[in-house]
Amino acid sequence: MPLRSLAKAPFRLSCIQPARMMSVYGPSESGHSSPASPTQPTKPRKKVTIEALRAMKEEKTPITMLTAYDYPSALACSSNPLVDITLIGDSLAQVCLGYKSTTELSLSEMIHHTRAVARGTTHPFLVADMPFGSYQISGEDTARNAVKLIQEGRVEALKLEGGSEIRDTVRKLTGMGIPVMAHVGLLPQRHVSMSGYKVQGKDVNSARRIISDALALEEAGAFSVVLEAIPKELAAYVTKRLQIPTIGIGAGPHTDGQVLVWDDMMGTWAGHKAKFVRRFGDLKAERDSAIQKYAEAVKLRTFPDHSESYTIDKMTWEEISRTVE
Repeated sequence: MPLRSLAKAPFRLSCIQPARMMSVYGPSESGHSSPASPTQPTKPRKKVTIEALRAMKEEKTPITMLTAYDYPSALACSSNPLVDITLIGDSLAQVCLGYKSTTELSLSEMIHHTRAVARGTTHPFLVADMPFGSYQISGEDTARNAVKLIQEGRVEALKLEGGSEIRDTVRKLTGMGIPVMAHVGLLPQRHVSMSGYKVQGKDVNSARRIISDALALEEAGAFSVVLEAIPKELAAYVTKRLQIPTIGIGAGPHTDGQVLVWDDMMGTWAGHKAKFVRRFGDLKAERDSAIQKYAEAVKLRTFPDHSESYTIDKMTWEEISRTVE
């Protein structure tokens, strides 16, 4: 979900990678398409795998992740070969269900949405958030919920928020054959204990904790890690230290990939716009305009017109009229 816009952190680290450009060469064994123009893909996309994502990191090809919450948005993600990962984020709690925070989302609600997204997904690697409360109670409960989300939700991997304290959970799930995407930095499911949606890693101790958490989760078996709302210098350092891909959201341009919430990217979210959000569309304006035009046409009886109405043979109608009078 969108975060509060905050001042740039003063914390600095020296290991910053140069900006990466989309490859303009032919397709590689990593399974990602490499069109002549990164904005005009021409080749059909192979199914994205964990191996393909690792290869993209090695080749310095940025990874594109986008959230989807239903069948139409899943189809939209799958329609573009440049989208690598589709995430059914627990942000659906706010943007789809009207809840105040992600902590209100239940596992059954998440599964309902993941099934819809799965039906519309083709090449993107499909990841779902484990909702709050579904992996904090016990190891047995976590395993049961994870298997349920994989089997009934039909996703390929799960994303868990947390640091070193959940490494045993990550190790257990990956040991079961369930791929896990980690998530460090700002943890929206803990926004109350964190006193709001604030940038993390702005002081030495906090930054060291994020680095330690990321390394611990990689060691536990995570195949990727989301870095949320941390200084770009810290994100660059973590990205260089890790062997697994990093996906940034509010973490600057030097991560291995980026993710945005669908409604932020499309411009349909009416709530707070975080500093890191760029609206690539203005669908809210188009939506509101269309509703206004439709409602006016109904009130003025200009919709539907004759071309939009069915008709019947005149003689047949006269016969029908005689029989009902």
